[in-house]
Amino acid sequence: MMKKIVLVATLILTAALTCGAKPKEIKILYWNIQNGMWADQGNNYDNFVDFVKGQAPDICVWCEAESRYRTGTCEKMAGCEEAYLPWNWDVLARRYGHEYVQVCGKRDTFPQVITSKFPIRIVSRINGNGDDIIVVHGAGWAQIDLGGKTLNVVTVHTWPQKYAYNAEDTKASVAQQGGDVFRSVEMQYICEQTILSADPSGKDYWMMLGDFNAISSIDNYHYGLESSNKAFLVHDYIRTNTPYIDLIEKQYPGQFEHSTLSGRRIDFIYMTEPLYKCVKSAATIRDGFATSSRIVPNMHGFCTPSDHYPIVTVLKIR
Repeated sequence: MMKKIVLVATLILTAALTCGAKPKEIKILYWNIQNGMWADQGNNYDNFVDFVKGQAPDICVWCEAESRYRTGTCEKMAGCEEAYLPWNWDVLARRYGHEYVQVCGKRDTFPQVITSKFPIRIVSRINGNGDDIIVVHGAGWAQIDLGGKTLNVVTVHTWPQKYAYNAEDTKASVAQQGGDVFRSVEMQYICEQTILSADPSGKDYWMMLGDFNAISSIDNYHYGLESSNKAFLVHDYIRTNTPYIDLIEKQYPGQFEHSTLSGRRIDFIYMTEPLYKCVKSAATIRDGFATSSRIVPNMHGFCTPSDHYPIVTVLKIR
């Protein structure tokens, strides 16, 4: 009898503690940092580290997370013997308080990297099927353990050009919007290899984020293009075929939030509904260190510190 009383009391206490537990607040920072933070590498990344520390994120997702050019120039570095990133992301991440690092998607010199205060597990790195589908910059599917909750993170950085990756006649490909068609094939493949293969109804915590190099038809009130324009293929596919929700669109309805110095919104954070319900806030940062400017003319369009702006979101994980 005494054992039963103790057991019941334990169950009641556990339930009370569980019900009274506060939601865990998680801050996520995403940014395409242009050539491995090219603008600050000559400064030992001190300004970059101070910026990240100031934001105090729990998880970071970086696009273009590899050193490619010598500071202040468009001279390519001599491979891994000269490039600091991605080989030293563990060292750099520890400077802003992150112990866990994974190179999530890497096929060329434009990888995506995740750093975190929580353990990260790579589920798969996605480069294409080795035949007719190529994911040019690679993509990745990682899982982050938030202490009892699993966050699925899909990182992307699609093909950036107006012509298709494998186009023989680039001018003809541009005329046919070959780049947009190629990106849409990349995106379909990435989704099929991640959320559509594991959780097509979007019941779990999923996010897909990165530089999509494509605009969304939901923003066409700003762009004013024909509705049939192939520039919308990537995001039309996501909106039609996946359970993902466009975070910034939902947080800022009818308000255009550009993510690049050029004035386009091509950086996106998508979430499944269970994760979106945890959103406390979301914002694009365009001031302070993140202020983008093109101070070096005729240099491949490089900007300082990047041609993209960071996006942050705060979640309350229950």
